[in-house]
Amino acid sequence: MSQPLEHSVAAVRITLIATAAVFLSSCQPRNAGFSGFPPAEVSVVAVVPRDVPETFEFPGEVAPYRRIEVRSRVEGVIEQRPFTEGAIVKPGDLLYRLDKVKYEAALRSARARLENAKQSLDRVVPLLAQQVVAQQDVDNARAEHDAAQAAYDQAKKDLDDTDVRARIEGRVGRTLLEVGARVTGPSDLLTTIDRLDSVYVIFEPSSQQLLQWRENPAWRSLIEPRSRLVVQVVLPDGTLLPRIGRLDFVAPSLDAATGTQEFRAVFQNTDRLLMPGQFARVRLLGFTRERAIAVPERAVQTGLGRQFVYVVGNGDTVQTRDVQTGPWAGNQWIIDRGLEPGDRVIVDGIQKIAPGRPAKPVPLGDSTAAQGRPEASR
Repeated sequence: MSQPLEHSVAAVRITLIATAAVFLSSCQPRNAGFSGFPPAEVSVVAVVPRDVPETFEFPGEVAPYRRIEVRSRVEGVIEQRPFTEGAIVKPGDLLYRLDKVKYEAALRSARARLENAKQSLDRVVPLLAQQVVAQQDVDNARAEHDAAQAAYDQAKKDLDDTDVRARIEGRVGRTLLEVGARVTGPSDLLTTIDRLDSVYVIFEPSSQQLLQWRENPAWRSLIEPRSRLVVQVVLPDGTLLPRIGRLDFVAPSLDAATGTQEFRAVFQNTDRLLMPGQFARVRLLGFTRERAIAVPERAVQTGLGRQFVYVVGNGDTVQTRDVQTGPWAGNQWIIDRGLEPGDRVIVDGIQKIAPGRPAKPVPLGDSTAAQGRPEASR
């Protein structure tokens, strides 16, 4: 009885082993030489230190090249204000007209006095030659004539000054006194005129940035007025102003409240693309960083509060490197820390990789060219 039972158990064991072998064989890849997906192809750039142009950007504000305050020399009530606020005016354009009655009366009185003084002088001068009058009488008559002439000139000027006119070409601002208001004289500001054919763009680097510039002898000379520093303006819509400016003023000291120093560049502005009060980005060109490491902007990734790049390391496996980025250099990002010469930084194909997995590195230029070939899209 025991032998049949042992034969049955052995048969069951053989059946289980055969079933397991069939199951395991079905789990194996059909191609015994294939161990997984092929390495993803990625475009890389090899890190090579080189001299790269360095660009600095700051927020800036446009200021008028010249601002004239419009004031009246005489007092009176405003009768007319013919200009349009914000319009361009030319020298001689009428801005305000004051009540003239008082000044017209003063001019008539001064004219009558002058005529009387002239007649008196004309009468006594011939009599002096005839010794009918004394020299003192002639001197008194001439003094009265001169005083009357001065009074007439002043009265005429006061009457002319009731018409307040523009003295430069530019954009007139908002009026501060309207028709019917009384002007008490030069103490009352009526409006302003901004000269716009040239404008200033003001920006303020920080004390830390200034220290960096001054520590580099080649850069120190660039931050002096009338240097070869190129100043560009990026307009609010992101376009570049089609002309450059030059640095013409640097404040002699830092602003104690902000810790910044005022820089001012001058720009031609005949097309009036820049207007006083406008905000724009200021871009400075002319700086060069020696033996810098720079990579394309798209190679730098951001996540979890850090910046990093992917590199192809030993054995063509993907690794991550935390980096500290510096300023821009064209479409490149200068890397201050985290990369070494010879590192192969992945630029394109990042979406196909993961740290620790193999990759097939291709130089960036070759990869870019390959993308245009039909077989590259298959």
